[in-house]
Amino acid sequence: MVRILPVPTESNRLEYKRQLTDTLEKEVVAFLNYRDGGVIYLGIDNAGNTYGIDDADAVQLKVKDRIRNNIRPSTMGLFDVIMESRNDKNIIKITVASGSEKPYYLKSKGMTERGCFVRVGSPSEPMPERMIEELFSRRVRNSIGTIKSRKKGLTFEQLKIYYSGTPLKLNDKFASNLELLTEDGEFNYAAYLLSDENGTSIKVAKYAGMDRIKLIENEEYGYCSLVKATKAVLEKLKIENKTFAKITYEKRLERKLLNPEAIHEAVINAIIHNDYSNEVPPKFEIFADRLEITSAGGIPQGLSEDDFFMGYSVPQNKELMRVFKDLAMVEQLGSGIPRILASYPKTAYHFSANFIRLVLPFEEGFEVLTEQATDQADGNEKRGFGDSVDASGQATGQAERLFSFCTIPRSTREMIAYLDLTHREHFRDTLLLPLMAEGKLKMTIPDKPKSPNQRYVVGSEHKDNGE
Repeated sequence: MVRILPVPTESNRLEYKRQLTDTLEKEVVAFLNYRDGGVIYLGIDNAGNTYGIDDADAVQLKVKDRIRNNIRPSTMGLFDVIMESRNDKNIIKITVASGSEKPYYLKSKGMTERGCFVRVGSPSEPMPERMIEELFSRRVRNSIGTIKSRKKGLTFEQLKIYYSGTPLKLNDKFASNLELLTEDGEFNYAAYLLSDENGTSIKVAKYAGMDRIKLIENEEYGYCSLVKATKAVLEKLKIENKTFAKITYEKRLERKLLNPEAIHEAVINAIIHNDYSNEVPPKFEIFADRLEITSAGGIPQGLSEDDFFMGYSVPQNKELMRVFKDLAMVEQLGSGIPRILASYPKTAYHFSANFIRLVLPFEEGFEVLTEQATDQADGNEKRGFGDSVDASGQATGQAERLFSFCTIPRSTREMIAYLDLTHREHFRDTLLLPLMAEGKLKMTIPDKPKSPNQRYVVGSEHKDNGE
């Protein structure tokens, strides 16, 4: 006998549909206009019975296409569509964030009571005209999608290289598809942040004590694609996050200064949700007892602190969210805060009108960057974490060895074996892709990045620098 798993009943944040119907966009619009967003399941009826979805892969694609094309303003970066298994049947889960450009409406019906909907309990009801007018008057207009780039003639070679490492590929219309253009066809501020050269720099400062009196290091990661800068910050903090050992009678115990998963989520959240409209980037400060991460912009309008901690997502910069999600740097919408709170208390967050600061304390009893700690963190060099790092966040010692090895074309397998590494993703993210983005390594078959015959050789940029 098959045991049927119980499911929650429909609510203000939960909707079930036995199959894909013509009313899907209506439900999505209602959740976009609702302050908490919501979740829609396809393959489950209103009573909670699981029927599943036939040809779920094709339905997934159809759902994504309909949400992108049939709703206005743009929903890019505001929804996820994934397949799950329940009672041995495939169902589809659609997670919808609350949008910042309310009111959202059906493209075919316009911004009217017939096109705008909002969640009222479990039903999705037409939005009253007065509410439509009120929301429209408060609509966020000063977003990085509407602000024009401060620089013309932007290039995106670094972004293209990062996309080449995914199943996706940027074509000639990528700027339009990723919504990097204003309504009049010029590059917007999101494009500026993602371009090869810009004026945005993220600072990582390190202090000798527990205050800001003695600054011992001040690194800058930026003036390049925000994707590249983010990866550099992540790698820098990974290196600073030392492993400490304690020898007991039974075994060697190890732990990190900070939870690695929480750091990753905190960095990504700070960068993609930062308010760049005032050209203030996030900053990262390392003290003897803690890491502080400060991002511009307070809690999104319409959310309370409780909503924030529950993971209700209102992406500040949906264009950045889309790109980071494409590059697998972001998982499901709203998952970041709960992941951080799994290791740290809510009191780690400090809110003001214009900033959010996250204070992550180090493991009690440890201090960063002591000789003893460095000696105990053995094994890191084998994993590729022990080399010195330059301003681009690259492992410089490994990079130099790679340049001498790649004077003739080499495969990724050959390079990994030569460097004696075991982490393929670490090699790709911290060495291969950054070096390609700088033109120091290049593909032998650039038109077919996934070719099994693909090889990599020292690029002209490296040769021109005389390195």
